[in-house]
Amino acid sequence: RPINYLAMSYDHRIIDGREAVLGLVAMKEALEDPARLLFDI
Repeated sequence: RPINYLAMSYDHRIIDGREAVLGLVAMKEALEDPARLLFDI
């Protein structure tokens, strides 16, 4: 199966690591299921 690597950078002075990871997980889930993102299921 095709794999796409995803990386993100953020400013530690503004965003804590936990919030950054939660954002990355949300982005990963949206990319894994684009129908949910497009049709707001």
